[in-house]
Amino acid sequence: MRILLVKTSSLGDVIHNLPVVGDIRRHFPEATIDWCVEEGFAAIPRLHPAVDEVIPVAVRRWRKALFAARTWREFATFRTQMQRNAYDAIIDTQGLLKSALIARRARGPVSGYAADSAREPLAARLYHRRFSVPSGEHAVRRNRQLAAAALGYAVTGDADYGIAAPAASFAWLPARPYVVFLTATSRDDKLWPEAHWITLGRQLQALGYGVVLPAGNAVERERAARLAAAIGDSVAAPPLAIGELAALLAGARAVVGVDTGLSHLAVALATPTVALYVATDPGLTGVLGSGFHRNLGGRGQMPAPAAVLAELQPVLA
Repeated sequence: MRILLVKTSSLGDVIHNLPVVGDIRRHFPEATIDWCVEEGFAAIPRLHPAVDEVIPVAVRRWRKALFAARTWREFATFRTQMQRNAYDAIIDTQGLLKSALIARRARGPVSGYAADSAREPLAARLYHRRFSVPSGEHAVRRNRQLAAAALGYAVTGDADYGIAAPAASFAWLPARPYVVFLTATSRDDKLWPEAHWITLGRQLQALGYGVVLPAGNAVERERAARLAAAIGDSVAAPPLAIGELAALLAGARAVVGVDTGLSHLAVALATPTVALYVATDPGLTGVLGSGFHRNLGGRGQMPAPAAVLAELQPVLA
């Protein structure tokens, strides 16, 4: 049996789909599992040993240069990759018109959410088989339930992300145990106040822990450097690829992060994680795993540094 999973973006959504791979492998040990994903997130499914082929797609980049010759050459290569294998099942857990169109590029029956469950109901028209999954469920559970319905098995047990970080070493890491602060997110309304990060960082320093602040773009790096300087004796990490970030998170004593995909990656790597929510509902997209994890706050709420430190006590003791 050969199965293609289509979950293209974003980072958190891709991570939420990882337990589907383990579910499939438990019920079909001999299955070959491929995954179509946006090129920027291709490193995530590659961390899972049960994923055979990762097929990168570049919709985000292609649409910025739709009429460029290079775009059409790359699209032709992508189409060839999607057509190379015949699939017994293609499962689109994204539920978007974009992802449904991508799934239809492959050879085989396509399963996806019914119109009452898909994020974009029009996508359901492109599936050969459609399944209703309660929209109020957590994203991880929705993915698992859809795949189970498409392949005819029952969902059992906790979500198993099944990944391990690649080996890496960083000369700039603190010599003592460290806590990673994930301060950056896609929307400003999801940020935690800088004063709160500084207070928490100084409290952790007093307990003997270093603080490491990774960041992506220039604005995020400026924030990380500013916070590291204010906390004192902290590290604003240099730019890191996803595999390197995974190694950094896996080596941490704990992670504190806002509503961002990297917080989900930390939980997937079984690193103790406290996730902070101020503008979104953690009931639908909060961190979820089998190891130590906590979701604090919610829409219109602001967790205090003292509450975060209290939640961290079991893993810092």
